[in-house]
Amino acid sequence: MSEKIKKYIVYFMLYSIIGWLYEVFLEVVVYKWGFSNRGFLTGPYCVIYGFASLIFIITLYGLKKKKIKIRKISITPIVIFLGIVAIATSIELAGSYIMELLTGHWMWDYTRFAFNFQGRIALNPSVRFGIGGMVFLYILQPLFEKLTDKISEKALNIISSLIVTVLLVDCAYTFFYK
Repeated sequence: MSEKIKKYIVYFMLYSIIGWLYEVFLEVVVYKWGFSNRGFLTGPYCVIYGFASLIFIITLYGLKKKKIKIRKISITPIVIFLGIVAIATSIELAGSYIMELLTGHWMWDYTRFAFNFQGRIALNPSVRFGIGGMVFLYILQPLFEKLTDKISEKALNIISSLIVTVLLVDCAYTFFYK
């Protein structure tokens, strides 16, 4: 496996864990519903956030360096924000259909929000994902890149292999025993 793929595996897990923490924070602190595992799998991670983060890295991360302007005003951040919203919303919609296909339901319901589609996606969460995606692209990802650049090749091999193993075991457990 290339070093880039190993780093992507680490990023995937980091953002999956951050997504899980975000979901639990909303559920426990903001909405005061009490705790439940907000991930599709058993572990403390939401893989939909991991997938979205990798797609953001691949499609939008390099765009930060470009200077997209209207007259003299840079609109690059606006273009990136709109890209994040579009990608995150598409992933969430696709994720709801995949979960429904696999389990008969999906894990969220946005029917209480205005501008929702079948309760699967809605404007409010899409805008929140856009804001979170900006934090991700402009603050967290540069920090995580600096951290992963400091990890030795041997340690990166071990960490990425452990992550893949944990995810495979969790998938097997979730699909066959849960």
